[in-house]
Amino acid sequence: MPADRLLTNVLRAYQGVPDPAQTDRILGTTTSLLTTLTNPLNISLLTSHLLTAPAIWNNTDGLRICLRIISVFNTAAITVCKNEVESHNEHPPYDAYQPRKGGGIGSDDWARSVIKGADDRSPRWQHLLVIAGVLIGMENGGRHGLSSGLRYTLERALVTAANLALENPMRDGILAAESIVLALNHAFPLLSDGVRAGLNYDTLVMIMVRSVTALEGYQDGIFLQNIDADVKQVPGDKFDWSSISSSFLQLQKQASSPILSSMGPLSRLIAYAIENMSNSLLAIEIREHLLSFSGRLLEGWKRNKLSEIDPSEEAAFLTPETLQITAPVLWQVLKSAMFATVVILQGLMGRTMLDPILSTRRLAPIGASETLIILGNIHFISSRLGSNSFSAYVFVNLSSLDILSNYPLESRELLIAIYPTQAGEIPNNPLQRNHDLFYLNTCEHLTNILSPPDNEGLIISVAAPYLNPTAHPGFLEIFEAAHSAVLAVLSAPQNTKLTARFIPTYVDALFNSFPNNLSPRQFRYAFKSLIHITTPPTPLSTAEPMLAETLLEMLHHRATHAPTSPLPPSVYARDTASQQDSQTPLSEQAYLMLTLLDALPNLPLDVLQAWLPISADLLNSIEDTYMRERCKARFWEVLESGEMDVERSALCVGW
Repeated sequence: MPADRLLTNVLRAYQGVPDPAQTDRILGTTTSLLTTLTNPLNISLLTSHLLTAPAIWNNTDGLRICLRIISVFNTAAITVCKNEVESHNEHPPYDAYQPRKGGGIGSDDWARSVIKGADDRSPRWQHLLVIAGVLIGMENGGRHGLSSGLRYTLERALVTAANLALENPMRDGILAAESIVLALNHAFPLLSDGVRAGLNYDTLVMIMVRSVTALEGYQDGIFLQNIDADVKQVPGDKFDWSSISSSFLQLQKQASSPILSSMGPLSRLIAYAIENMSNSLLAIEIREHLLSFSGRLLEGWKRNKLSEIDPSEEAAFLTPETLQITAPVLWQVLKSAMFATVVILQGLMGRTMLDPILSTRRLAPIGASETLIILGNIHFISSRLGSNSFSAYVFVNLSSLDILSNYPLESRELLIAIYPTQAGEIPNNPLQRNHDLFYLNTCEHLTNILSPPDNEGLIISVAAPYLNPTAHPGFLEIFEAAHSAVLAVLSAPQNTKLTARFIPTYVDALFNSFPNNLSPRQFRYAFKSLIHITTPPTPLSTAEPMLAETLLEMLHHRATHAPTSPLPPSVYARDTASQQDSQTPLSEQAYLMLTLLDALPNLPLDVLQAWLPISADLLNSIEDTYMRERCKARFWEVLESGEMDVERSALCVGW
């Protein structure tokens, strides 16, 4: 069909009623016409009518149709650019006897014609879609279809259209606001720094944040409640969430939405906007929005039947379909929400640390506390990945704790706010245990600024049940967090009396927990910390001068009678630092020997002189050659590597 007649048919189809089948044909034909029309005025006409077409904009596809508009101009721009390059490369060049590729219009002229079609008949937010599509098609992926001057003009036009649309973003409804976000998210990497500086970030940033959590985003976690309604208990005491259930089909559709499918770039764009907004107090509104969103996400998960299953037991309590098909999609969406939240928090924390207003005594501790509460709300997601494996999470967490550690009152208030509901016992609910893990990992960093009664009431009371050596061996991560929290309490200088009173109980729990409920790495660290606490110049060493040697005697006695067979692989589970030993595992006796060697650099000179030959005798009593050589290598490392100070090193040389 001739292009002119096809153009007439498309313009007529634009005025029809919305029909999904027709929409696909209309947009496909529009893309073809944009690349084959030979008259620039017709290209402008086509663009203008497309942006006002009832058949396109009166449908229920929402933001998906906006993405398709970007795609139409992106695809057309790529084709025009390709045709121009191929025409230039032809030998001999194009002449009247050869078929012309496309419409024969150059990239610059074509782009100008398209942009002219974004006229006053359509709103500014639709102009953004057109400009973004052209810019991406011409300049993305290593293409350079536009002249430098026109590219700069289009970049400025994009920012100008965005700022004009942002003057009253809700005038045309939620779709308009989310379309602004969509277009900028896709085109932003192509903008130069100078052009980026012209964006109105103060207005844009909250629109972007709301887009993340709204209907086209994570829906404020409502999908978790819908899923719960479709999770059924089936014979065999298993939960089943069918792949043909309405909640799963809806979740799949949600996961492919224009906002969710590009959440990574969008969260980074939000973080960039936070860094560049002029009104720093907007950070408070953003953080409170995330606090509300994460709270609803946690509440939705708490009410979901799937939250009753510990991650380590999912294979036993979920049907194969749920385990392999439906649950992975859910966790992919939840992980995406967690990553987006943390990246935005990273931008907030970076701004807080540098901003003279946000870093004040009045605002800084509040911001740090709210940030930690947000991290606690999404901990049921982040703990599945290993929180320390995500650098942005580590930065946000430690920065918040670093700020809060300067404010004793606010630190105490935070711990009271997130205090476990079942403190003093190990909860049966996996989600509550997950919260205990976050709580213990958090309070460990605040022991130095809490009073002894608070250390005992807010930390020891929560950690104590997890020190019980008869507890479930599958909770290794929480056990180690409890030991770390208790060691932090015992190491705090203001807790001398509390340490003297509690240390016998802790030492007993420590020795009884290894190796079943405590990894070799954690046991070695814990014992070394105890030796450090009980040796000069700490106050406890003055009050209890024989305590360190008593601990060494207990360790020596345990090592003398310890099993000599290699520890089972289960001991190294969920302990990446010790997993290297799982290839050639050591015995309990060998690990106790290594623990004794780790303690030597902290001993007073007279005690060290006494324990060097004792350590050597114990080492030589290890029967297995490989294990003995491993311990011997560590012995030499302690003596020669510089772990000891000058006086201790001199004593070792003489010995």
